Amino acid sequence: MQSKAATVEEYLLELPEDRRAVIAAVRKVILKNLDKDYEEGMLYGGIGYFVPHRVFPAGYHCDPSQPLCFAGLASQKNHMAVYLMCVYGSESHAKWFQKAWAKTGKKLDMGKCCIRFKKLEDVALDVIGESIRRVPAKKYIANYESSRRSANKRVATKSAKAPQRSKATKLTAATAASKTKRTRK
Repeated sequence: MQSKAATVEEYLLELPEDRRAVIAAVRKVILKNLDKDYEEGMLYGGIGYFVPHRVFPAGYHCDPSQPLCFAGLASQKNHMAVYLMCVYGSESHAKWFQKAWAKTGKKLDMGKCCIRFKKLEDVALDVIGESIRRVPAKKYIANYESSRRSANKRVATKSAKAPQRSKATKLTAATAASKTKRTRK
């Protein structure tokens, strides 16, 4: 659930007391382990940890007006979640993270970058802290830029290999599209 809160403090005050305590505990671990070049603030309707424009002026490639998101923390409808982009963006970090979590004996409920939980006892706080600590902003930026270059190369290679459609094929596709529009009316 996205919040309209303008500050982290406002966001925390919106939460029910039980969730506020859990989010505050996870937040404390994140802040304790966060590199000085990251900042905390509201981002995408939750608490965000990001590389500010003063450190990485380019911002997030899909929307350069946004800072580069590193992590997030939010209370959702049916769970709470920590979002770790450093886990999603690095196969080696993801493997380390999953092994470290497994060693704690806690069940890992994870998507690509989100770790879902319902209570504080479900969270391996030491693993979250270590995961944050392992990726200072400069390393995160370097990984991000490297992955963007790789993605751009894949797109360029794919475009170069794409078969060129003949004029007749393009006309046939355009004719089919216009027929579809007419039949829908």
